[in-house]
Amino acid sequence: MPGAEFMPSDHELHGAAMVHSVEIPVIDMSSNNAGSLMVQASMEWGIFQVVNHGVPASAMSELQRVGREFFALPQEEKQRHAIDPSSGKAEGYGSTLKRDVPGGMMTWSEFLFHNLAPPSAVDHAVWPQKPNGYREANEAYFAHLHTLTRRLFEGLSAGLGLEEGAMEEAFGGDDVVFLQKINFYPPCPHPELAHGVAPHTDLSTLTVLMPNEVPGLQVSRDERWYDVKYVPGAIIVHIGDQIEILSNGRYKAVLHRTTVSNEKTRMSWPVFVEPPMEHVVGPHPQIVAGEGQAKYKAKKFKDYKYCKINKLPQ
Repeated sequence: MPGAEFMPSDHELHGAAMVHSVEIPVIDMSSNNAGSLMVQASMEWGIFQVVNHGVPASAMSELQRVGREFFALPQEEKQRHAIDPSSGKAEGYGSTLKRDVPGGMMTWSEFLFHNLAPPSAVDHAVWPQKPNGYREANEAYFAHLHTLTRRLFEGLSAGLGLEEGAMEEAFGGDDVVFLQKINFYPPCPHPELAHGVAPHTDLSTLTVLMPNEVPGLQVSRDERWYDVKYVPGAIIVHIGDQIEILSNGRYKAVLHRTTVSNEKTRMSWPVFVEPPMEHVVGPHPQIVAGEGQAKYKAKKFKDYKYCKINKLPQ
């Protein structure tokens, strides 16, 4: 593999060397103060882990099984599900292995995208037919995750002084999109010169993520990078851009990145909870009325997404 593909910038090398370890907030969803704790974590960190979250361990392990088995398939089989750029959709299989990114760092991953909900957005034709049980595992996991997501919205909404259902409604109600992604980060010969995913905040409202046992998630706070200590069996919740906008900046979208290993395969299963493309998101009117000024523009999600992907001003 040509060495030129792996030449990082000084900033990226310096950032990689200055990483600290941290345990992000862990919230027991069965506790009476779960709501207040997630509000505090969303204001201070933009990320937290939840335990006793109501998603059965069996559903989590089965989702992991079918994900592992999909990426173990021959490349020709995975390529049958490749993203079709002409379709205008982001669903399907892709890979960034052996590709350059700006700044010289490699992005070292394979991935699979498909929608889980609402029914009108689900196209089972893009879901893998192999391994056996793939569809059933995803649908079973989502049934529990949907309930958890609603609880998260309710707690975060109440923390802003809104009705419990206000946040979900502001993002589209029953039309909110749940986009599943599987990240597959195989062993990398030069992990110090590669990202699994480069630093970013998520476009979504929330990202609800299950990782495997291999560490690699890092978050930024106070201009420092921190390795996230994962609690086995927990689900990680990221605050995304749309919640930061809706809250008028009270909740913070977390800047994060992932690293790769030269020995172990890391995987993660994030579900991006997004408004419909035509839905307009802006600071909630009740919050603006209390604070006197909107800090963000209201715009359609598709326009926000286009600007962010193309690095245009919002």
